[in-house]
Parts: sequence; structure tokens; C-alpha cells
Amino acid sequence: MVKPDGTERQLSGRILSRLEESGFHLLGLKLIRFTPERARKFYAVHEGKPFLADLVEFMCSGPVTVVALEKRNAIADLRTLVGATDPAQADCGTIRSVWGLDKGKNTVHASDSVENGRSEVAFHFSAEELVG
Repeated sequence: MVKPDGTERQLSGRILSRLEESGFHLLGLKLIRFTPERARKFYAVHEGKPFLADLVEFMCSGPVTVVALEKRNAIADLRTLVGATDPAQADCGTIRSVWGLDKGKNTVHASDSVENGRSEVAFHFSAEELVG
């Protein structure tokens, strides 16, 4: 996902280009606006953590570009491409090091496992909305 700070700064196209240049294939793409209930459900894994309320508020603050991707070794390659959660600690040239503002507004969300990737794609896309 391109988070609200990224869509606000019109970075979705540049980020999608980086993904495609890195060998990812787009299976689904859309612009959404989270409701607080939907954002809380998406981030349910963080229930009870002190930052959840701020995260939900941030994710509801503007449009989000959601993307379903495909590539061999997709999760590992995507995590390398986006970089560390904190842009200040992300490797030079990664998406977060280039465009992330801070640990909270780090421009993108990337699934951290194959299981979570499948779940997150299913959360945002119906089978009819995916190609490939």
C-alpha cells in the first residue's frame, strides 16, 4: 500500500514504477479510503499496542493506493525494496529512505509473510478484481 502521506505527495506512480522496474507484476490496483472500523480490522494484529489509535487515525487521513503484486520471492524482495520501518534506518535507495518522512509516515506498507500477503490481498480485493 501507498499510505496517505505518499498519496498526498503524489508518489503512487513513482512507487509503482519502482515496483515494476524491480520485476513485480501488478495483479490489482485501486485507490481507497479507510474507515476507522476497516483500518482497525486491517491492523488487528496490533490490537492493544499503544500506537494503534494513531495508526488508524493516520490511515484514515487520506486516500491509500492498494496494490496486489506477484513475483518469485515477492515478500523478501519487497521487504528489501521498501526498507526498514524507520526511514532513518532504511538502507540508502530503498522506498522508505527516499520518500519516508518518519517511522509513522513511512509512505508504504508491505506484507511481512506469504500468509499475511494472501490475507491482505483478500482483504482489499475480490477474486474478480485480480488479474493474472
